[in-house]
Amino acid sequence: MKRIDQLIENIKINNGMISSKELTKMGFSRGYLKYLVEKGVLEKESRGIYVLQEYFPDEFLVAQNKYSRGIFSLNTALFLHNLTDRTPGAFNMTFPATYNLSNPKKEGLLCTSIIQENYLLGAESVKTPYSNEVLCYNAERTLCDIVKVTNHVDSYVIVQAFKEYLKKKDKNIFLLSSYAKQLKVEDKVNRYLEVLMC
Repeated sequence: MKRIDQLIENIKINNGMISSKELTKMGFSRGYLKYLVEKGVLEKESRGIYVLQEYFPDEFLVAQNKYSRGIFSLNTALFLHNLTDRTPGAFNMTFPATYNLSNPKKEGLLCTSIIQENYLLGAESVKTPYSNEVLCYNAERTLCDIVKVTNHVDSYVIVQAFKEYLKKKDKNIFLLSSYAKQLKVEDKVNRYLEVLMC
């Protein structure tokens, strides 16, 4: 198998996408990307992200690769955890408080910043609808975040998310309570749980 064919096979295995970082890890030079773009095999999706022509780009993965310090949160996390029936029109991402948000905001991301102490709380790897892994807050952390008034989440969405969460076999009420305490939303989370668990 020619080296170029081997690279194309690797990209197909990777759901039709590749970053310039991944290419280097695979032992290929960046010249291959330029060649494949010129031949019309690959399309440059964004800085450092390339997609095979016959594939649809995974926008979640593109955003994650572009802004690796961002963690999917709020409505986007609800969607990734199947806690809402609303597809996000724009992605919510949370960044450390020291991160400059001007570029992600220009790209249309809905950005939140948080103190370093709580930034990684509940962060986990989840699968996108295209089966790629991205960093997202877990369901318990997300429920704590959506009840904060400052995050402006629709009350219908909040109620639906708690209802769906309570149906999950892998729910962890103890973890939810622990996060609620740390994030200072214990009363609000308990109110939703009391009403919906009755």
